[in-house]
Amino acid sequence: MTTFQRARSEEQREVRRRAILDTAAAMLDEMPVSAVSLNELSRRVGLAKSNVLRYFESREAVLLELLDHAWKEWTADLPDLLTAGVDAEAAVEVRGEQFAAVVGESLVGRRMLCDLLSAQAGVLEHNVSPEVAARYKRAAVANVDALAALARVHLPELGDRAPQLAASMIMVIGAVWIHARPSQAMLAAYEADPSLAVLKMDFAVALQEALATLTAGTLARTSL
Repeated sequence: MTTFQRARSEEQREVRRRAILDTAAAMLDEMPVSAVSLNELSRRVGLAKSNVLRYFESREAVLLELLDHAWKEWTADLPDLLTAGVDAEAAVEVRGEQFAAVVGESLVGRRMLCDLLSAQAGVLEHNVSPEVAARYKRAAVANVDALAALARVHLPELGDRAPQLAASMIMVIGAVWIHARPSQAMLAAYEADPSLAVLKMDFAVALQEALATLTAGTLARTSL
């Protein structure tokens, strides 16, 4: 919480923006994206709702900026992980499996990023102005390009298909995350009828398998 009542300088305005983002991030440690409300965010940050809206035009605008920050932090950590986890001398099929494994494992502890990715298209890109939408989408394109560049380093065989693989990976991450977090009603259904639990996913396992299949398929299509 900030100690000044009114942000008068650019520095104070940035402090307040940062406080709003940090508070939203802390809320996402406790609850899913769907439970984060502007009213509760305002209460926790110690500002009137109207004051929060001076800095971000909507709840979704706050969360889109958080998504961009979390995405960049993840991408920044990937180069060292990939260098350690992908054998540059191995056959392309082996490197593809290793690349997918490293990417999958790197996301297991990044709950906020995965939750936000799962909500970006269906929730977060709504209730924002065209300006905010465009700003976020430019950042997302740059983030996908960064992942594609890493894919080319370890899988040069991808050639021009690296951006396609990177973009598809991002979509798969969000999809697997949301399907691996069933509702309480679905968990109760699984418990009552164990035969239904065949559809229950473990996030880490399901994500690694999906990314490996996606990578192998993209590599195979480069020879067509």
